[in-house]
Amino acid sequence: MTSVLPTRAHRRATRRAGATYLVAADESSLAELELVLATLPLCATGRIFVEVPDASWIAPIDAPARMTVTWLDRSVRTGEPGTGRRCPHGRALTRAVTGWADEMLCDPAQGVRIHLLGGYLGTADILEHLTDRLGVPADAISTPARFGLSSSR
Repeated sequence: MTSVLPTRAHRRATRRAGATYLVAADESSLAELELVLATLPLCATGRIFVEVPDASWIAPIDAPARMTVTWLDRSVRTGEPGTGRRCPHGRALTRAVTGWADEMLCDPAQGVRIHLLGGYLGTADILEHLTDRLGVPADAISTPARFGLSSSR
C-alpha cells in the first residue's frame, strides 16, 4: 500500500530536510552575530542563543523568521548548581547550547550548520561537546579564526 502525504505534512517533511542552524554568541560578538545572521537563508530554521551581562543588552535582532532567539541574562543566573555563585561569562551559553544540542540534534551528520561566536572558553567547551560527545562533523562548525580552534574557517 502506497502512502501519500497530505500537502501540509509534505511541506513540513521537505522543510526538515534542509539544514538546521545553531548560532551562539555573547555581548562581545554582537557585530559578528549580525553578519552571520545576514548570510543565513530567509527560510533558515534553528536556534540562536545570545548571552549578555544583564537585560539592558537585550534588543531586537534581524533573524530569519523561523529562527528562535533566546537571550541568556547572566545577572539572573547562577554558576555551578547548588553553589549560589554568580554565573560566570560563557556558562549560561554553554549550558543552553549543549542542552539544546543534546535534545535536538538527533542525527548531527544530517544538515546541521553551527556558528559559535561567544568567548574562547565557552566556545571551546561547546565545540568539544558537539564533536566528541555528539559526533557533529567539525566542518559543520564555524568558530572565530582568532581562537585557533580546529574547526575555524
